[in-house]
Amino acid sequence: MEQEAKKRSLRMITYGLYVLTAKDGDEVSAGTVNWLSQASFAPPLVMVGVKKDSHLHALVEKTQKIAVSILDAGQKDIAGDFFRPTKVEGSQINGHEFEFSTVYTLPLLTECPAWFEAQVTDTVSRGDHTVFVAEVTGAGVRQPDALPLVMRETGWFYGG
Repeated sequence: MEQEAKKRSLRMITYGLYVLTAKDGDEVSAGTVNWLSQASFAPPLVMVGVKKDSHLHALVEKTQKIAVSILDAGQKDIAGDFFRPTKVEGSQINGHEFEFSTVYTLPLLTECPAWFEAQVTDTVSRGDHTVFVAEVTGAGVRQPDALPLVMRETGWFYGG
């Protein structure tokens, strides 16, 4: 396979940017993810790819629960803040206010326009990421007219 063609082709897949969180007791991890998609209407399933060597992966694997804060088109700076290790100080994660989700008490960024939480039902562990399939158990919308942040608009690339 021609490597440059593979890279360019795979980078043409459209991706949003989201902040994924997991929690086990007082231990919290959060990270920006982009390999996320709805996978089923009934039941409502999503799938998300999480890098295997991350602390976030370890917590998701252990607890089998996730929360996703959906970033607005103007929130590239927030996405960037979650490329670094998780730091919780009071009611902030990496400098951003959070509250707890309704079902699993997972951290949600309050400045994001929408969120959902989910219970992992299946995993596919191949390559350097694990794909977690999860059933949505709770959701909320703070800004119904918001447009989601899309990877292409940031100038960043994660794929290929």
